[in-house]
Amino acid sequence: MLLTLFLALVFCVAITILLISAVAFIKDKRFFSSAPKEAQALLKDRYDEPFYGARKMGWTLIVMSILMILGTGIISIWDGFRSDYTFWQFFIRFVLIFSIYKIYDMVFFDYFLLIKFKFFQHYTPEVTPVYTNRKYGYNIKSQLLKLLVIFPAASALAAWICSLF
Repeated sequence: MLLTLFLALVFCVAITILLISAVAFIKDKRFFSSAPKEAQALLKDRYDEPFYGARKMGWTLIVMSILMILGTGIISIWDGFRSDYTFWQFFIRFVLIFSIYKIYDMVFFDYFLLIKFKFFQHYTPEVTPVYTNRKYGYNIKSQLLKLLVIFPAASALAAWICSLF
């Protein structure tokens, strides 16, 4: 259980590094595909770097975060095999990692970074009108769908595949 919580923490840190690298260093509007359509329509191409080498540093951090995400999956599966996990043990591990991540995403990214601290608006000020007067992020329905349906289903599928071996 302790390893599962640690892996969830690593997963959340990796996603945070990925997001900050994409928004603050790389500044490519292709990374904003999950933003609302109104915000995507207002986004401008940004070719300026905040400092020399920012894009290289951003891409390096993105590669590191992807490796951390893959490592989380590999370690959680490998440890499950090593410990002779059953379907339910794998399922609980996967659903906990995904649920902790999704709750972190909803609270930290959607509420604090987007609404409270206006992190995204700092780097893309043209989207500020889209988020003005919102009490929460823009996609609560899709977030809850992922938390309550998609992630448990994906966890069950992954646990079933792992329990076959």
